[in-house]
Amino acid sequence: MDGFAERLPKGRPRRARPPPPATPPARAVFPFSAIVGQDELRDALLLSAVDPGIGGVLALGDRGTGKSTAVRALAALLPPMMAVAGCPYHCDPARPAALCAACRAGAIRAVTVAVPVVDLPLGATEDRVVGALDIERALASGVKAFEPGLLARAHRGFLYVDEVNLLEDHIVDLLLDVAASGENVVEREGISIRHPARFVLVGSGNPEEGDLRPQLLDRFGLAVEVRTPTDLRARVEVVKRRDAFDRDPEGIAAAWGAEEAALRARIVAARARLEGTAVPDAAIEDAARLCIALGTDGLRGELTLIRAARALAALEAEPGVTRAHLRRMAPAALRHRLRRNALDEAVATTRVERAMEEVFGA
Repeated sequence: MDGFAERLPKGRPRRARPPPPATPPARAVFPFSAIVGQDELRDALLLSAVDPGIGGVLALGDRGTGKSTAVRALAALLPPMMAVAGCPYHCDPARPAALCAACRAGAIRAVTVAVPVVDLPLGATEDRVVGALDIERALASGVKAFEPGLLARAHRGFLYVDEVNLLEDHIVDLLLDVAASGENVVEREGISIRHPARFVLVGSGNPEEGDLRPQLLDRFGLAVEVRTPTDLRARVEVVKRRDAFDRDPEGIAAAWGAEEAALRARIVAARARLEGTAVPDAAIEDAARLCIALGTDGLRGELTLIRAARALAALEAEPGVTRAHLRRMAPAALRHRLRRNALDEAVATTRVERAMEEVFGA
């Protein structure tokens, strides 16, 4: 079955489905360019937009520091993408090999759509996440149809989990399986479905409320620390901008429109430059030496560090990766991959900085 419909035995009268409700006007979103401070979080989100292969972003820190605001602001900032018209998985028409079964079976038409940024609430059921039988169509039309879940909606986009450290274990297991394979498999209620599910996983949370499972922690490409600003001017500016936006969201969005357009153009240009951005062997050796010095498990640390440094170089219009790019991205790429050392109580960021001094020099 390709994921759309299968006839059920007859016996129920067909009823006309009610027309879909009118789409409400889009609400204004706080501009990404207007965010004060939080440079590490902003950089990590921008680099994930440039190269989704980095592996997503985990933002841990104090409550009320704008983590969710930054993610939703990124959603409004992202350039639109091409997708197959009517496809629930918004397949890429430029990649025939990656089309779902339904798109491969017939003629396709390309349209421009917004990049999906999907919220995964903590209380979401397994059916809501992976998809299930569309009961309404089964009862009304005698059709056995698959109702795509959140993973289908997030394909080629972003899946955002607030308070990710409080996510239920069985949902974590689902995310780990799909993140590893890039495919969602649903076998239930007489339905057998496989559909693509590649997305950038973005999580946020307060570490005081619980730890993240090591398996899920390792799946995030970058981990950033978000702290309450201590600078008086920064705090005042945050309050002024947020208060102004709450009173006049459309006006603030319009006032920052030029900055948003310029940043969007930077993302598009960086994506175009990414493949041509050189990664010298010396940079790969530096990344490997740093990971050896830190004792990270596996090779995911080096891969993430190199990809993040390359995306940073592309975003800054640099011809290739340098040691400076590695230095900037090493804390975010490696701090969450360190083994806990009972004899070394230094925080993860300090340990990474100390290792960089040993490997790269002061």
